[in-house]
Amino acid sequence: MKRIAVFGYSSLSFEAMGRLTPDHYSLLFLAKNTDEAALVRAKGFAAETIDFRNDNELRAIGIGTDIDVIFCFYPDDSDNVFLTISARALDKHVSIIAIVDDPESAPKLLAAGANKIIDPYEICGRKTHEMLTRPDIANILDNTVFGRHDLKLAQIEIPHGSWLDNIRTDQLDLKNRHNLLLIAVVDNTLDEQLHFMTGGNPLVLKSGDILVVMGPTGKIKLFKNEVEHVGNR
Repeated sequence: MKRIAVFGYSSLSFEAMGRLTPDHYSLLFLAKNTDEAALVRAKGFAAETIDFRNDNELRAIGIGTDIDVIFCFYPDDSDNVFLTISARALDKHVSIIAIVDDPESAPKLLAAGANKIIDPYEICGRKTHEMLTRPDIANILDNTVFGRHDLKLAQIEIPHGSWLDNIRTDQLDLKNRHNLLLIAVVDNTLDEQLHFMTGGNPLVLKSGDILVVMGPTGKIKLFKNEVEHVGNR
């Protein structure tokens, strides 16, 4: 079970924690004060109060020993940069995911040791572009949001030996086969950044890549089972 430490009280923090199932992840929210910690506990999540600028307190919660992933979701980019530097100094292997408010802070976070950067403005802009320019999204929305209220986003990792290895993204035909839309791909062999499928240029998939798909929950589960059944088409 992966242990995840979440820093920064925001809607994104609760969105991320709410999507991580307790069967696979152990979540700990690190609050700046007792009031913040109480609000998080009231929502059903474990929380502790911490001074994130104190290395000893970071070690005490498990950074450097048993924390696997850190979410840096503070509203101020300077806080996320400081936390990233401190965490990376304590553990060179921990995965650090950070949010940016100003896109110019992204290079600073990467230089500080962040593995992945989330720019919410870019993501929202790209999703809006998708919805305005691609009719297949409108069709899925008609069949899900306005029909069964069952539209979901999911990440599906391609396992070693999968039939998807060396398949181009334009060969998946997810809309016709599964009523799903491929939103983006995290290319494991390149920079581990999200590559949105807006430009029309197909990617060659490899094991370890992560597909970000949108569609009905049942269809996502069926496709995930198909992907994870190695050798199955």
